[in-house]
Amino acid sequence: MADHDHHHRERPRVNSLADVLRRVLGHSHAHDHDAPLADTGAAGVRASKVSLAGLGVTAALQAVLVVFTGSVALLSDTLHNLIDALTSVPLWIAFALGRRSESRKFTFGLGRAEDLAGLVVVAAIAVSAGGVAWESVRRLFDPRSLDHIPWVIAAGLIGAVGNELVAEYRIRVGRRISSETLIADGQHARADAFTSLAVIAAGVGAALGADWVDPAAGLVVAGMILVLLRHAGTRVFGRILDAVEPSLVDRTERVAASVEGVASVGGIRMRWHGHRMLITLVAAVDPDLTVRQGHEIAQAISHDLIHAFPFTVDALVHIDPSGQPDAHDITAHHAP
Repeated sequence: MADHDHHHRERPRVNSLADVLRRVLGHSHAHDHDAPLADTGAAGVRASKVSLAGLGVTAALQAVLVVFTGSVALLSDTLHNLIDALTSVPLWIAFALGRRSESRKFTFGLGRAEDLAGLVVVAAIAVSAGGVAWESVRRLFDPRSLDHIPWVIAAGLIGAVGNELVAEYRIRVGRRISSETLIADGQHARADAFTSLAVIAAGVGAALGADWVDPAAGLVVAGMILVLLRHAGTRVFGRILDAVEPSLVDRTERVAASVEGVASVGGIRMRWHGHRMLITLVAAVDPDLTVRQGHEIAQAISHDLIHAFPFTVDALVHIDPSGQPDAHDITAHHAP
């Protein structure tokens, strides 16, 4: 006997102006286990739009200074930030697709589009690291003097602050809706903030007559981006390979086993579908219960699991008769 959970979302209560602002800006961390998140896809779309606007403004401000200074280093950083802004587009598309309903063709919906967008982000971080390393090595062998040093430093500061603000926002929203892809994109913005810091270092070094500071800082930044790449890549590829934290499995087992009438729990399978968790499990109950009673127990398990996690959960519960080892004899010979 199987039972699908039914989606029901409670409208969050608003008690103050601060609550209103947090909801509008997407800052709220009030996602306790008694109030599952509402439309997390909408939050992802909003985060993508805000990121695109924020990094677009940052790149535009830097572009103005590029026109006045003609700095090649600053032009490189401006283009870098523009490319980072454009990574918001595949994320926007992925979150929008993930909000579509299931169909006869895509019976799970299109939530995995988010994981594909994550691959784009990881590739962008890798390109960033390679580009910074290549430019740094080239400048070691072909040093260049910087002109308009104060403006270059100012533009680097704009890039660092703009990228870090966007990084903080992306990572915060990504954690709130359990989106590894959005978190990875936040780390991409942070990598670009490091790149902008390298521009500042180059300006300071040029002011002191030490042209070697520019490529040396670039190599350090490339190393830091590689560290971010390793972390982001591990998480994104983990999602694609259906990795989950063992603690989540333990919590699922505890929650299901605590439901009245459940004798034992097994066969737990969990996987992420975008930022939604799919759970299947087997719950053993008294074999003398009626179909209705078994169904009620399955519903209770699904309901408790929905409220046990700070992210959207879809649970499928199979009811087994406890103490009857021959209950699966018909399919036992098909087991791997």
